[in-house]
Amino acid sequence: MADAVSHASYLPPILTFCTGAVIAVPLFRKLGLSAVLGYLAAGVVIGPSLLGVIKDPDAIRGTAEIGVVLLLFLVGLELQPSRLYSMRRDILGSGLAQMAVSATVIGLVGWRFGLSVGGAIAVGVALALSATSIALQLLEERGDSNETYGRRTFSILLFQDIAIAPVLALLPLLATTGAESGSAMRALASFGIAIAAVVAIVFAGRYLLNPFFRILANSGAKEVMTAAALLIVLGAALLMEHVGLSMAMGAFLAGLMLADSHFRHELEADIEPFRGVLLGLFFMAVGMSLDLKLVVENALLLAIAVPLLVLFKIAVVASILRASCSSTLEAIRAGALLSPAGEFAFVLLPLGVAHGLLNPQQAAIVTALAAISMLLGPIVAKLIDNVLLARITPETMDEDFDGVGDSQVMVIGFGRFGQVVTQALLLQHVNITVIDSDVEQIRAAARFGFKVYYGDGMRLDVLRAAGAGKARVICICVDDKNAALRILEMVKSEFPNVRVHARAFDRIHAIDLMKADVDYQMRETFESALGFGRVTLEAVGLTRDEADLVIDHVRDRDAQRMEIQFNEGIAAALNRVPRVTPEPLVKPKGKSKALTAETQEVIEDGGAEVAVGGVGEPER
Repeated sequence: MADAVSHASYLPPILTFCTGAVIAVPLFRKLGLSAVLGYLAAGVVIGPSLLGVIKDPDAIRGTAEIGVVLLLFLVGLELQPSRLYSMRRDILGSGLAQMAVSATVIGLVGWRFGLSVGGAIAVGVALALSATSIALQLLEERGDSNETYGRRTFSILLFQDIAIAPVLALLPLLATTGAESGSAMRALASFGIAIAAVVAIVFAGRYLLNPFFRILANSGAKEVMTAAALLIVLGAALLMEHVGLSMAMGAFLAGLMLADSHFRHELEADIEPFRGVLLGLFFMAVGMSLDLKLVVENALLLAIAVPLLVLFKIAVVASILRASCSSTLEAIRAGALLSPAGEFAFVLLPLGVAHGLLNPQQAAIVTALAAISMLLGPIVAKLIDNVLLARITPETMDEDFDGVGDSQVMVIGFGRFGQVVTQALLLQHVNITVIDSDVEQIRAAARFGFKVYYGDGMRLDVLRAAGAGKARVICICVDDKNAALRILEMVKSEFPNVRVHARAFDRIHAIDLMKADVDYQMRETFESALGFGRVTLEAVGLTRDEADLVIDHVRDRDAQRMEIQFNEGIAAALNRVPRVTPEPLVKPKGKSKALTAETQEVIEDGGAEVAVGGVGEPER
């Protein structure tokens, strides 16, 4: 009974977190604000500063920081070399300039206010970073991820996320500045061990992870893939922490090593639910750690510092993007999105305290400044966005928008049908994402010159992770009729603006797809059979034009029949038997002749479902 009581003691905090989340997050989303703000506000309310339901926020911080670890792993997964190269100008140019200018100015201000050099650097970098989760969520809510300012915002965020890794390695070295030579030597030795651990992770990711996940995928156990993903992420994080670096850095490296993996989207879909829940818990922990008494005591300082920080970061980003030929509109909108302090400020500042760069009082004030900026920043971004958009005309927006770029097509299923479909798309250099859950098909795809990602196309989280919402066309090429219908219904429900093309197995399946509102369907053997028939007509003496005319006539008559069957139903005419009997589209000139006595007997017995000669396949 004592064990039951001890287990039950974990339930009140869990119920408290869940209650705070389900009340605060929908409320803030209803107000048009970010879910992150809801988590922060819920943490403030249930924390020791107000209701005091949770007495010790530090007790859950270790668990909550796993959310940041998983976030950085997903960031690493997004950093494919080809994508980085195409965005190199914005990443290395705008991203580096933003970090350098913001961190330098903020650090100098901190130094003038009495911080040590190491502390000023830590504070400058912490506040120069932006909130990735807030910015990306606002872009997604606006549907502006593919807008010019959205892509440049993402580029700056990418640079910031890349910069976190060396910053995490830099903080321990800053703590040794001015120390005795023995301490410096120990720091350098620790740094060498850390580099060796990084090399080990890179080696494992390059040569071991893909074969490892391939073996697991062949087992067919989806839950094992999820367990393996968590094992890789948390294992790399623990290794980095053991050698003196951050868990987040280890997760970042693990994600980076898997960015080109065929299993990338499946891993992203498996990790995403854990990331969402734990990152929400992390923000609640940040809110709980906000000392309202300290905020009140330093109210004047914070009331001045927070707006100045937000406006300063907007000005820096807007100036940099404006200098790089962005329009004033998109430069200001990007700056507004990047104005709040980032999630990693709450990781860097405690590290600064741990290494003696900051004292607890200084860290507490800067943490409060960062947290309040995350509350204020999205509100300012929304106000600026409303003002700017209210002052421009549709024509002005057209001038500022340079288009989404090349078409994007997602192909679900890379079997014999999907392979032929992608060949035509490749010839036109169309940007393609292919999803398949067959490991052998993934291996075969390597010969096609593009990447196929391991994942189950019937999973909504996999489709989202693979970018289904951003695709212009989704081609459903799976060879399972029920799976195709399920995918179609899911896509139409979740991504209503995406055009859907589907492979149909036979006539009944085609009609089912049409009833599910497919944009285009084709029976898998219909056009090939028509082509076969055309060549046969030529072989018996028709010219190419004559044969084409006949085939077009057959195609038109089939379309007419399909429309009638779609509108009037097919089951009632067949006594509700779910099968279609092959019928001629035109009236034959003569009667069929049975070539054997057995065939004649079958015809006379009313074998309406069997064609002359014994072929009884459903019409394709």
